[in-house]
Amino acid sequence: MTPHASPDDAAPPPALTPRQKNLALMTLIVAVVLEIVDLTIVNTALPAITTGLGASAEAVQWIVAGYALSFALLLMAGGRLGDALGYRQVFLLGVTGFTLASVACGLAQSPSQLVLARLAQGASGAIMSPQALALMQVLFTPLERVSKLALFGLVGGLAAIAGPVLGGLLIELDLFGLGWRLIFLINLPVGIFALVSGFLFLPDRRSARAGGFDGQGIVLFGLAVLCLLWPLTRAERGWGMAEPLLMALAVPLAALTWRHAGARVRAGRAAVFDPSLLAIRPFRLGLAISTTFATASAGFLLTFAFALQTERGESPLATGLLHMPYGLGAMLGIAVLGRNFLPRIGKWVLVAGGVTMMASVLVILAGIGPWAWPWTLLVAPLVLGGTGMGSLSGCIAPVTLAQVDRDHAGAASGMLKTSQQIGSALGIALNGSVYFLLADGGGLRPSLGAGLVTASLLALATLLALRLPGVIFRPEPALAKAA
Repeated sequence: MTPHASPDDAAPPPALTPRQKNLALMTLIVAVVLEIVDLTIVNTALPAITTGLGASAEAVQWIVAGYALSFALLLMAGGRLGDALGYRQVFLLGVTGFTLASVACGLAQSPSQLVLARLAQGASGAIMSPQALALMQVLFTPLERVSKLALFGLVGGLAAIAGPVLGGLLIELDLFGLGWRLIFLINLPVGIFALVSGFLFLPDRRSARAGGFDGQGIVLFGLAVLCLLWPLTRAERGWGMAEPLLMALAVPLAALTWRHAGARVRAGRAAVFDPSLLAIRPFRLGLAISTTFATASAGFLLTFAFALQTERGESPLATGLLHMPYGLGAMLGIAVLGRNFLPRIGKWVLVAGGVTMMASVLVILAGIGPWAWPWTLLVAPLVLGGTGMGSLSGCIAPVTLAQVDRDHAGAASGMLKTSQQIGSALGIALNGSVYFLLADGGGLRPSLGAGLVTASLLALATLLALRLPGVIFRPEPALAKAA
């Protein structure tokens, strides 16, 4: 059966009262905050972690990228598990693992222990996260999702900005002498709340066509992602023969995964994903935009936090506070511009957001590095950059999932989240490598060099957005036709 949204998708979502839906939505928002904050809160704490644990530059990259890498490797498995076992059950399993891994991060006594705990955090997040988007798919119709996913995007954007602010504040407070460890241990009460709330308020839903689990496909897909991302984390220390060979191996592994999934679907068996999903033009382009944007955004946030402290000598708290204008801009972009204009002008919201963020990123990082602007001059471009980021990021999920059938909610959501996490891992590895290489003796200022990488990626995301169809949220019966 086609994964395009069918006329049945226009039927009302599962019979829940508005109060039940709102309580379920609040629970899912807590999970989004838990996941995203832990990706960005580490940025501000990196210098303190480096000093406290004696971490090398490679270990620092793995502390950040390891989370995103394990997240990306297992997201497809998490999405399919939700389809097969039920979204609430798998969500609760993921929250439990995430909370325990966070405690392990806070108790780590060496860089290797922290990296391993971060890998476990990312793996648990990969089990938890797709269930949130999948439940959004089954609870709301496509047009309803515009406002609901805009709220998700708003909270996600603010969580990404709140992470560095919270990290800086916790390090400055140094409660109980725990220092940077608090940025992880704070997840314990939040995780317990998410567990109780999820058990009480989330509906018990699963795909009507789940049909099993494709373990071989998950392994093939994970190997392809690993071969792509692992060499990038080693760029700072220099490549030998193995790294280029591994990156080249990612291509045939991806092709093999595609063929394997197609054969499983044609045989009527469960597959890691349904290749026909990519016949849906907004879904196909949405995944590409999501990956490119996430690469740019994660790379920028890492560069911004690190440059402020290493090139400007700012404290962790001051670095965190300087993220606030960016967060205010993100709030405006997601809650006002994206939510109100996406149903009216479609792809042009994404295009405008990409161009705005691209120009602002270059100004911000040049202001930190070669121009040496005072922080007061950075506020305006930070607000403008956040507005562009919000306008782009808040629209990606509703656009990507607009024409996907509900019974493919888990797989489609897993693919979208996978694209975001692959992008995040790429951005951290790519920008981190460029930054550290230039810091070790390149002619270009590290912040500006990384900024040029980010701007190039945002330009690509904007060009991809221009290829989206003019009408994305079409009348439901028309969605059964190929885009």
